Amino acid sequence: MQIIKYPSRKNWDTLCRRPAMQHSSVETTVRKILDDIKLDGDKAIRHHTQLIDGSTPARWQVSAAEIEEAEKSISADLKKAIDVASENIRKFHAAQKQLSSIIEPMPGVKCWQKAIPIEKIGLYIPGGTAPLFSTVLMLAIPASIAGCGEVVMCTPPARNGTVHPAILYAAQRCGIKNIYKIGGAMAIGAMAYGTETVSRVYKIFGPGNQYVTAAKMLVNREGIAIDMPAGPSEVVVIADNTANPHFICWDLLSQAEHGPDSQVLLLSTKEEIIQKVLDVLPAHLDKLERKEFAKKSLEHSACILFENDAEMMDFCNTYAPEHLIIETEDFTTLGNKVINAGSVFLGHFSPESAGDYASGTNHTLPTSGYARVYSGVNLDSFMKKITFQWLSEDGFQRLAPTIEIMASQENLQAHKTAVSIRIEHLKKQ
Repeated sequence: MQIIKYPSRKNWDTLCRRPAMQHSSVETTVRKILDDIKLDGDKAIRHHTQLIDGSTPARWQVSAAEIEEAEKSISADLKKAIDVASENIRKFHAAQKQLSSIIEPMPGVKCWQKAIPIEKIGLYIPGGTAPLFSTVLMLAIPASIAGCGEVVMCTPPARNGTVHPAILYAAQRCGIKNIYKIGGAMAIGAMAYGTETVSRVYKIFGPGNQYVTAAKMLVNREGIAIDMPAGPSEVVVIADNTANPHFICWDLLSQAEHGPDSQVLLLSTKEEIIQKVLDVLPAHLDKLERKEFAKKSLEHSACILFENDAEMMDFCNTYAPEHLIIETEDFTTLGNKVINAGSVFLGHFSPESAGDYASGTNHTLPTSGYARVYSGVNLDSFMKKITFQWLSEDGFQRLAPTIEIMASQENLQAHKTAVSIRIEHLKKQ
């Protein structure tokens, strides 16, 4: 990791750039896959899966017997961990339910909202080098609380055609029955357009590699909703001299091990803590099974030294990290200055791993600076809200002059007449 001392604000945009991705070539490849699925459905999925993976499962849908076998094959400790995490995630998201209130902005005019679950949703669960069974919980639990009617889940199988048993156990615990062994852009296309085997959905959730992300963005242009734009995972750690350098190292490596295009930043006003972290980082990096991924990630990561807290927090909000860990003595004060971040972890004993797995918050978060405008996945992500209004005769007559003059000034005659004709009707009664 390079050290950058007291960067000028004119260089902040450069420092906030994420690792470059080859969007054009990826998009061309993905567009071909999606177009083929539109035309040939299952046949196209099988063709592209064979080309990319070298094999394709004989049967895509996961059977009840496979789910039963998966439950038997995972340890009691892992089951208990999944159960504890599930309960915490359920409690946090259930608390996000809001009761609708009827508002009467003026006598006889009543307005209200009704939250309706999205009928059909699709979940994409990565299953390659890191089978993310935790993502099943993060997406399926709020979908269940929201009351989504149909949930389709796609996840890439291993070479032998099996799905990681923890993914199946988590899905079973969340009540998901429609599980398919399809990965990559093929899975996104299957859920977006529907095939002979996979039902079409209205909104797609879940992280993935650059091909999955490109597929989500492309189908979104065609009217299929997605959870959010997403890129490689990232973390910013803010630390002072009260922080433990070993804690910081592992917090940085937690993100760096996701993949070579992940990015990690350490921000501080104390040069001593930066140096302590860099002194111990190589030894910890060597212990990682996924150290080759982490090494490449660290090549485009940095430690940045700032003059003061105000400047450091300004930079952090400009970067808008997916994950933000504040390991300082005054973490509450700094936390209150956060404007742009996906999820924030306060204090020395709140590692990002807690939110990734079991504290209860959702780990599906905006990356690549999208935290400036997007929230992480929450209960509202699985709902749509419909507004209602009811006007009594008296309420209508009170509001009518306002509507008429506004419609008239916008030169929308039918809008004005729809009101005027009712006024005339009431006068004749």
